[in-house]
Parts: sequence; C-alpha cells; structure tokens
Amino acid sequence: MTSTPRAHAVPAAPARPVSPVSPAPSASSASPASSAWTVAARPVGDPVSVVLLREYLVDVADRYYQLHEERDSTPEEIEQALAEMPSDDLAPPRGVFLLAHHEGELAGCAGVRLLDARTAELKRVYVRPAKRGLGGGAALLAAVEAAAGELGAGRIVLDTRLDLVEARGLYARHGYREVPAFTDGPYAEVWMAKELG
Repeated sequence: MTSTPRAHAVPAAPARPVSPVSPAPSASSASPASSAWTVAARPVGDPVSVVLLREYLVDVADRYYQLHEERDSTPEEIEQALAEMPSDDLAPPRGVFLLAHHEGELAGCAGVRLLDARTAELKRVYVRPAKRGLGGGAALLAAVEAAAGELGAGRIVLDTRLDLVEARGLYARHGYREVPAFTDGPYAEVWMAKELG
C-alpha cells in the first residue's frame, strides 16, 4: 500500500469574518458544540488554505482508491488532481473560500462559487477527522449559505459521490435534496440542491 504524505500545520494568519461566523442559534440557545466553531473567509491561495485543500483531496482520493483499488492515493495522483481541479474560482468576486476553527484550532474548510446569477455551487467541504461529529459540517454549511446569499445566489447546488455517505447525510439533514444531474464529471454520482431564504 502506498503511503501519502500528509500536510503539515501552518500557523494561521488573521482572516476576514463572514456573517454568520457560526451556525445561527435556535430559538432557545446555541449548543455548546456550535458555539465552539468559527468560520471566516480566507484567500484560497493562502498557505493555510492550501494545507486544508490538500488534506481534503487526500481524504476523498484515499477513500476512492481504497474502495476501488484497495490502496491509498499516491503523491503523484494528488498533484495531478490539484492541477486538474484547481480551486482558483473560490475567490471574489464570484466565489468565497472559508476556513473553520474549532476552539481556536484549524479544523475544516468549504468553498462556494457562482455558476450563474442565481445559482452557487458548494465545493471542497472538509472537516479534519479528529474534529468530526462536533458540529463543524453544520457550521461550514451555515457560513457557506450566508456567503452564497451575499454573492446574490438564491440556490446552492453540489455534486458528490455515492461512497461519501457522511457528506450526503449532512447535506440531507440541512435541507439539500437530490436533483437531476447537472454535471458529468467522473466523480459526480449524486446531485443535490437547496433553495436559500
């Protein structure tokens, strides 16, 4: 089995907050899990962003290769995927890249980009394994939806793989519903959408 080099931590620099920076509290009060998370916009080319994007890609690539070839991805495959699927468009004026922190510790990322005047696409949703199950996915989705609204979108779409069952469950719990295919990429097997507002 080929081992894949993992990204190293990079010190965090100041980030620009996005409203809301954490999931909106319910009518009662925010849960301790949600109040431990903050989400802020960060340039997609920032070294800290690059670390999270690489971790995201290694995570989803390893799962794919484990399922289909019983091995991890190789460094060459990760570099090729980074080149073939750049994240440059997760930047103003038509996109946003977000980093999540849990109790001050870098913990995840997500991005959104406009496809047209009304539709945004959710991309690169990732929470570090040690921080999963603590509400980070919900915090990222809340911030992404707010950012998409600020970009003028009234709808968010996404595509994902069948084997990414946790991600599909997260999206479904937050109001995303399956829709007909709108992409034809090799890794798109499920398409979902959510109306905002």
